Amino acid sequence: MTSKILIIGSSGQIGTELVLKLRQIHGNENIIASDVRVGNYEVMKSGVFEILDATKKDDILKIIKKHHIKQVYLMVAMLSAIAEKIPKRAWELNMNTLFNVLDLAKDGFIDKVFWPSSIAIFGPSSPKKDTPQHTIMDPTTVYGISKLAGENWCNYYHNKFGVDIRSIRYPGIISYKTIPGGGTTDYAVEIFHEAIKNKTYKSFLSEDTILPMMYMDDAIDATIKLMKNKNIPKYESYNIAAMNFSPKELSTAIQKYIPDFTITYKDDSRQEIANTWPQSIDDNQAKKDWNWKSKVSLDQLVKSMLNGLNYNV
Repeated sequence: MTSKILIIGSSGQIGTELVLKLRQIHGNENIIASDVRVGNYEVMKSGVFEILDATKKDDILKIIKKHHIKQVYLMVAMLSAIAEKIPKRAWELNMNTLFNVLDLAKDGFIDKVFWPSSIAIFGPSSPKKDTPQHTIMDPTTVYGISKLAGENWCNYYHNKFGVDIRSIRYPGIISYKTIPGGGTTDYAVEIFHEAIKNKTYKSFLSEDTILPMMYMDDAIDATIKLMKNKNIPKYESYNIAAMNFSPKELSTAIQKYIPDFTITYKDDSRQEIANTWPQSIDDNQAKKDWNWKSKVSLDQLVKSMLNGLNYNV
């Protein structure tokens, strides 16, 4: 019987598009989507969807056995801004779901795992420009702390038990298909909706706050390419990079297509988080180990976002 792939957290920003892309590659019947809540209409319509609380290991195991799962993409996470409001709950969600999947892999129920990390693992002592793969990591958020701890646990399970786990440190991800999920980089999605609807946007980050960003297509391609590679030398949570810009630079790029668009600025608590994150990322290790390379430029991103939101350019 054909082994199948389980996506846990398929209703989130990345999970939604990951499911759809994997179904294109492997067939709708071989990709099982799951989440604690119902998700995107296309995800629900195109293949199997299971309601799953990933904090319950036995429930994950039932679905693994039911569908003959051999690979799991664990996309569950409480993101930075929301996690700061409910830190203990965020820690428990982010860590317990990871332990459940790692333990099931250790016990032989799963052959390969993907787990996403984040640039949030870096902190005020990390180099701000061209942040390297291996450097000082002193995260200041619950989200970043949980991701750094998760990286260490993944490394432990790989070295101690031979678990095949793959991981990427995502930058800010931009997509028109799902609404933002409570992250510090969410302005870069919200701005497009407001530019089309109201021709103005109030940014919660200052105009010159530069952060690493990536269009969703690049993030999905990187994830799938890493999982397919048979020659990864050892466990790494890989830096990947595409573009770096500020709210002002993004607004200027949008004004090329919506000339009367305006932006204003009023910092909130997310500014303090952004101040601790890198401005650019060194992803040479990913390029070396599995030939990673981004494809989407800032202008291509802007045109794709606007077209995707039915503002034809």
